[in-house]
Parts: sequence; C-alpha cells; structure tokens
Amino acid sequence: MKRHLFYLPAVAALAACGSSNEEAPQRPNVIVILADDLGFGDVSAYGSTTIHTPNIDSLAHGGVCFNNGYATSATSTPSRYALMTGMYPWKNKDAKILPGDAPLIIGENEYTLPKFMQKAGYRTGAIGKWHLGMGSGNVNWNETIKPGAKEIGFDYSCLIAATNDRVPTVYVEDGNVVGLEKDDPIEVSYEHNFEGEPTALDHPEMLKMQWAHGHHNSIVNGIPRIGFMKGGQKARWVDEDMADYFVGKVKNFLVENKDNPFFLYYGLHEPHVPRAPHSRFVGSTSMGPRGDAVVEADWCVGQLMAELKELGLLENTMVIFTSDNGPVLNDGYKDGAPELAGDHKPAGGLRGGKYSLFDGGTHIPLFVYWKGKIQPVVSNALVCQMDLFASLAKLIDQPLEQTLDSQELLATFMGESQKGREDLVIEAQGKMGLRMGDWVMLPPYKGPQRNETGNELGNMPEFTLYNVTNDRQQTENQAVNNPEQLEKMKERFFDLTKGYYKAEVEEVELK
Repeated sequence: MKRHLFYLPAVAALAACGSSNEEAPQRPNVIVILADDLGFGDVSAYGSTTIHTPNIDSLAHGGVCFNNGYATSATSTPSRYALMTGMYPWKNKDAKILPGDAPLIIGENEYTLPKFMQKAGYRTGAIGKWHLGMGSGNVNWNETIKPGAKEIGFDYSCLIAATNDRVPTVYVEDGNVVGLEKDDPIEVSYEHNFEGEPTALDHPEMLKMQWAHGHHNSIVNGIPRIGFMKGGQKARWVDEDMADYFVGKVKNFLVENKDNPFFLYYGLHEPHVPRAPHSRFVGSTSMGPRGDAVVEADWCVGQLMAELKELGLLENTMVIFTSDNGPVLNDGYKDGAPELAGDHKPAGGLRGGKYSLFDGGTHIPLFVYWKGKIQPVVSNALVCQMDLFASLAKLIDQPLEQTLDSQELLATFMGESQKGREDLVIEAQGKMGLRMGDWVMLPPYKGPQRNETGNELGNMPEFTLYNVTNDRQQTENQAVNNPEQLEKMKERFFDLTKGYYKAEVEEVELK
C-alpha cells in the first residue's frame, strides 16, 4: 500500500512504530546513499504520482520515513561537509560551492565520520560524487593527489572531484586519475583556456547539449562544462556510462568486504546537471532528461540492494538514503526540465529549492532501512544528516572523542522514538535561518528575490516567521501575529550563530 506520508496522523504513525526485541549485531554495516539535487517531491514515497521510484520507495516503506529530514545547507559542498564532520558547515569559511580544482576543505587532522568508523574496525569506502576538494591547491592531476579521501578516513575511494558539469571530467580512484596516459597529461584551469582547445562559445557545432548560463567553457563528450581542461583524452568519462561505472565499483566494494564490517558513502550524481542518463532510461518519464535521471538513480539503489541480498548482507546492513539539498530545474543547461515538468513538483510543495533559504532548499528525502531490525514507521521528528555521526557512534557503542554539532538520535533513526532535534540552523550560500518545532524563521537579507535558475532565494526585507506544518509553501508571514515565538527564535538563533551570523552576505555568483 502506498503511504502518502503527510496525511498519516501522528497517532497512527506512533502505533506503526514497532521495534525489534532482538539484539542488534554489534557492528552492522552502514551505507549512506546521497543523491544530488533530489527534491522532496522527486520520490514517489512521499505521495508523488508523477514519478515512480520503486527501489527508493522500498527503503521508505520498509524503514523509517522522515517527514522532517534536513540537510544543513541548500548547496552541495557545505551539506556534504556537515555529513562528514558532524559540524555546521558555516563554521568553516571554505565550506561553499567549490570549483573542480579546489583543495580539500576538510583538514587532515579534522575529526570525521569515516575516521571514526575506521578506528572502530570498519573498512571504509567513498564512491561517486565528492565535491569536498582534493589536494592542497594547484592540483597536479598526473600524480597521486593528496590529501584526499584517504587522508580523512576512507580506505578506498573512486570519485569525481566535484560535479559532473565541472572539469576535470575524470574518475579519481585512490587518488589517481583512472586511465591516464603519461604522454597525454591533464591540465586544468578555472581562469583561462588552453590554446587550441574548443569551447562552447567558439565551437557551438560540437555541442549535443546546449548551455543556458555559466556552462560554456571546455567541451567534453559534446557537453559544455564549467572550467577549462586539456589532455587526458582516454581518461575522460562518458556521462551516459557514469551510473553503470559507479554501480560496478559499489558491487566490487561489497563483494570485497562482505566478511568484514564496512562503512560505504555512495554519492549519486543524479539528477545534477548535465543530465545524461544511459540510453536505457531515456524516455522512461515524460519529464525529459531530469525525470529520466531520477529513474536512473532509483535503478542504482535497486542494484545496490540486490547485491546486498545476493551476498546475504541485508539483515546486517543499515541503509540510509537522502539528498544533499533541494531540487532545481534550470541549472545551466537547456534540457527542457522546466518546460517538461508538467504537474511534477520536485520540492513536493515546499517553497524554494536548491540555493534557497526557504524550506525547499534544505528539507530533503530521508529514509533509514535495516531489514529485520527497523520496522516500517513514518516519523515527524526533526532530524538532520549531520546527526548521523553521533547516532552511528551510539549504534556501534563507541565514544565520541570531541563535541560535535551532531546530535545522538539513534532511537529516532531506528524508528523507536519520535523525539528529534529541538532546532536546526539552516543555511544557503552563507545566509542562515532557524527551524524550531513547526516554525521556520528567516532573518532579513539583501539581494534579489530569485536567481538565474528561477529559484527563490529567501532574501526578505524583514524578519519572517512561518509555520511550515500548517503552511508548507511559506506564504503567510506570522511574525506580527506571533511576536513571542519570533523573539524566542531570534534569541536562540543569535545564540547558536554568535560570531558567524552576518546581516549582509555577499551574493555568490552561480557558475
């Protein structure tokens, strides 16, 4: 039976919340699947009838489905930073959207989730999208790149450095570019082009995908990118094969570590631009490449789950599915996403999306599945991906070595409690707001109402207050009607962000 989660009464949800009395294995495997730009309404588990995601839905219907799951941030890099470190990203000035040649923003001595799991005896792996930087600046892509995933706790890694619309368009496995030939070295620049290298501006005839804004530099696989690249011809990925490539790496990791406890971070690249799903998914929806990319992401989840079943690992593996931030339709390419969306609402009726301080920017899908250990339940608890660090520490009964912003909510993630966070600071490109209970408060910020993607940014001229339980679209500012609630949230917000909050934040150019 499909569950339309927002309409399930809290009493029924609590009644459905059962927990197994069987003692959990001491060291279960843990997999975190992090989709890229997947919105609250992009999975059918939340009631959408315009798209079908059966494999993702199976995690939702078989585990804990969170109605109030959050990323810390409305963009990729800071969201991933919080997941890896258990800390608010706005405490690190470098935790912002990174170019493809950015240095690693997590310090080698920084306390991280993979290091913690590694110390507890876990084999750790990172596969897929990274976008946390590599190297220490001026990366030489023709040598082993360090520091990188290994230095922050991953035994094995196979990654794309940033996003699939940024150069370098190569896979980096354990710090080395895959398939690189010595006589064809890679050069990368985000400042200038290399002599003789075609760009979208001077060779539009080479394009199989047209750019809308910002994506008009080097052409790889007929797709214009952000940044300039030369060399590494045989090392360059084929976009349409990326899902299969990473699924293969995931399966290999599972097979190689089936007899040992493991922690796997699997960063899906879908449905981030450029949306170039494999041909077998093209036309699987009426929404063009973006809808087809969501279906491809669902297939990836299905492949992982099938492999766990084949290896007999389902009963000893916690699988967490979520997204790094809210959705976006036009994000730099003319792929028909806005025009073909039809009745589909990627943010599921929430206001805003990627880049936005409104709820659609950080309010994301979040499901926790563990066969035989977690019973199906819908949870209205307020939780954040950042809380996984402290909660996993509780799961494997290992002490944390320092204080984190991550909160221990293991019983909530296991579906045994409906108690979540009391509040959460949300962030979008350096601008911050506060979720507390049913309420969201946004401080005043200068700047445009919308960016070039068409998404609302949440720049309001005065303090605004919304009850996001009764008013999901945040259309009614309740600040005047609820002055006590506003003052309470302002006091808490200023206390949490002391030394970090700035009333005016420089606008970020979206490239």
